Amino acid sequence: MPELVFFSGTMDCGKSTLALQIEHNRSARGLQGMIYTRDDRAGRGKLSSRLGLVTEAVEAGDDLDFCAHVVGILTAGGRADYVIVDEAQFLAPSQIDQLARVVDDLGLDVFAFGITTDFRSKLFPGSQRLVELADRIEVLQVEALCWCGARATHNARTVGGEMVVEGAQVVVGDVNQPGAEVGYEVLCRRHHRRRMTAAAARAATLSPDVLPVDPAAAPAPVPHDARTTPRTAP
Repeated sequence: MPELVFFSGTMDCGKSTLALQIEHNRSARGLQGMIYTRDDRAGRGKLSSRLGLVTEAVEAGDDLDFCAHVVGILTAGGRADYVIVDEAQFLAPSQIDQLARVVDDLGLDVFAFGITTDFRSKLFPGSQRLVELADRIEVLQVEALCWCGARATHNARTVGGEMVVEGAQVVVGDVNQPGAEVGYEVLCRRHHRRRMTAAAARAATLSPDVLPVDPAAAPAPVPHDARTTPRTAP
């Protein structure tokens, strides 16, 4: 049976790489798919991974009706055996409903890839609707790591290396952006709560002791004769 599958994870866990791998495996078996993306780091109409792989895709704008678009392709004599959608978190809930119709009405598998929560740990509307409608949810097993080495579970937005918690939900950026540019970093829950990015952790390591010890202020040693000696039983 065709399925709507939601592949989710944090940033930097290989979602786009897996999308490209699924496309490669199916096209190698003679199948032809429709590929959609939204606000990819490589630019409009591109599906790219951080490993350097890239392919052409249809840019899924706010006005795109997925079901109508696929029907139009098929009606015009084109072919579509499956659908791949990357950056699905940026889609409107109504567009997720359209993807469900592609599965139910057209009988095609739909593979949607996206992150679940934003930099404030709030659900993206598109991801929330996918959780509600997906036949299957797959959490990617390639674990992204926080700077401390723990499993990264949260996405943080940074400006100049400092974590920010206010602003628009969607601001295009990438991990490890230099300088004052908007960037993103994956953190464990503890360091996301503490707003401690890798840059902040390095600054804390290099900073002097918060409570320096003043030798002159140290208490004088207690004379030996004034010390209490334990009494022994008779």
